[in-house]
Amino acid sequence: MADRGLSRAFSHGRPALVAYLMAGYPTREESLAALRILAEAGADLIELGVPYSDPLADGPVIRDAADAARAAAGGTFGLAETIDLAREFIADAGDDAPPVALMTYLNPLMRAGMPRVAASMRDAGIGGVIVPDLPPEMAGPWLAASEGIDTVFLVAPTSTPERLAKVGSASSGFVYCVSSTGVTGDRAELPEELAELVARVKAATELPVAVGFGVSTPAQAAVVARSADGVIVGSAIVKRQADPGELRAFVQSLSAAARGIS
Repeated sequence: MADRGLSRAFSHGRPALVAYLMAGYPTREESLAALRILAEAGADLIELGVPYSDPLADGPVIRDAADAARAAAGGTFGLAETIDLAREFIADAGDDAPPVALMTYLNPLMRAGMPRVAASMRDAGIGGVIVPDLPPEMAGPWLAASEGIDTVFLVAPTSTPERLAKVGSASSGFVYCVSSTGVTGDRAELPEELAELVARVKAATELPVAVGFGVSTPAQAAVVARSADGVIVGSAIVKRQADPGELRAFVQSLSAAARGIS
């Protein structure tokens, strides 16, 4: 079986494109088709969002997509259904599938039972998880249950040197660097001090550092790629998720920008 670890996405000698997609939106089958488009269009890692009723870190675009996904499935699309969707995508794509990380919250992991859900993720070929409301100090039970699955923790512009060191040592796969405080969504401009923030995070870890929150255009992706190991784009992709042609063209342009191809 191919290596499904998230670090594989950062092994190409260039910045990686981390593309976020909402599972089940606008329908399960359309989100499966969108996953395939991301893989074909140049995504190095896919962050697959789990529809959830209280997504604290998500802005309106992702919240609305999660609501639509649950509604389309009669209110039942959640963590288990997202794992099954990832399983089908990874099985169909085989060794060509980019690594997949689930973006979920702590409550669904606890309700499903951490050992059971971790086993299901491993069986599906999922490489990692991003859990915005799980700090390293509370992560012991999940880390004990999830051997073989990378767990990505987040840092922010407000993170102290001590917090950067803690997150850097606790994370596996990569470190998620939040470009600005607040929730996900488009930003007209990236913070002027972003490169300095990335440098501080890199000094605290040997892992790749990927930047997300607010990256919404190829031009912004190119700027992030000058300092970071990875560029994370979420809301701007979800906006185009229901239009296959627009989605493919946009992800191709992001991939080219991250790679420095004009």
